[in-house]
Amino acid sequence: MKSILVPVGSSKNAESHLQYAVDFARAFGAKLYVVQIYNVYTKAGTMIKIDHILERESVTFLNSHVSKIDTKGVDVVVKTFKGKLVDTIELACEALNVDLILLEPRTNSIKDEVYLGKTSGKIVKQTNIPALIVPEGYVYKPIVKILLAVKSAIIRKEDALDPLKAIKNQFKAVVNLLLVKTPFFNEGDLDVNDDLASLITNTTVSENATTHQGVLEHYTNNNPDLLCVVRRKRGFFVKKWEKSTILKKDFSSALPVLVLRGLK
Repeated sequence: MKSILVPVGSSKNAESHLQYAVDFARAFGAKLYVVQIYNVYTKAGTMIKIDHILERESVTFLNSHVSKIDTKGVDVVVKTFKGKLVDTIELACEALNVDLILLEPRTNSIKDEVYLGKTSGKIVKQTNIPALIVPEGYVYKPIVKILLAVKSAIIRKEDALDPLKAIKNQFKAVVNLLLVKTPFFNEGDLDVNDDLASLITNTTVSENATTHQGVLEHYTNNNPDLLCVVRRKRGFFVKKWEKSTILKKDFSSALPVLVLRGLK
């Protein structure tokens, strides 16, 4: 894992989140891109050009945040981009060869009942970028145990497991697999191929209505440091991610959540 991107918003947790990102990047020797995306909506007839003003303010804002944390020798690069959130994030990640994006659950939501706010929810739902969602105020620590929860172990994308492999190898972590057999089970869904099997220490099979319910049932027994799920078009959190926000009553995690892009 060589390149990590952190979008910075206006949340009170921004500095804590950025410190976690630095500590996480340091473990991999990765470059850390600290970015802010802005958009400009102008009224008809407006003559004043404000792009350069917004860009300057954005850079100042990011540099101020970076100055308040201990970068610990990590190569931290500040960048601003103009455009629509999802499209611009994807283009930035492609241009910078980003391996992982680190997200705050709530970048600017003040509602206590919200787990994933509109901004983070959009990035997780609408992009194919692997993401690590880090709880507010969470302090970095090495990842010892990982729980990977899927309803189908079929893998067709060669690099789909790369972020999980990188984290496992870096921390020499144990990966436990939870296969959740749902009513939408298809033949072969629970067959684990050699590539995935090489990562797994223990496997549990559970029958539940959804993958989410399977996680709730087995979460405590596994006691993971990291929960790993897969974002499919009809996958984990399917109902929860039909809207950009996710409420805590539907899902909440006190631990980081690694979201892999679709395996198929």
